[in-house]
Amino acid sequence: MIAELQCVVLDCPDVVELSRFYQSLLGGVVNRPDPRWSLGDDWATLHTDGGLVLAFQRVEDHRPPQWPDPARPQQFHLDLGVEDLDRAQEDVLDRGAALLDAGGGQRGWRIFADPAGHPFCLVRD
Repeated sequence: MIAELQCVVLDCPDVVELSRFYQSLLGGVVNRPDPRWSLGDDWATLHTDGGLVLAFQRVEDHRPPQWPDPARPQQFHLDLGVEDLDRAQEDVLDRGAALLDAGGGQRGWRIFADPAGHPFCLVRD
């Protein structure tokens, strides 16, 4: 092993908005003091109860991915496990997500975009 994953960083136009969005999905603490990062207008963190850290970096003129357009690819996405897809879908939409692909009810996952346009999937556990 060469390294240990410290966090996953998402570019976005508003670090507070996106950190609060993911906090509403995953729980945890936004901007918990941590000596590894300086918090501010351009950087926020979410420390989840499970130990995962998501970081949010403000980017001027942020251009979100346009799934499934290869000219503006998703680059990466998060898979979030849920027990009830229908209920979870309702909850993420209420929090500002956008549905990208419901899968026609034929599979165990659905694709959404967060408020900054990053794709993520809700996957039935």
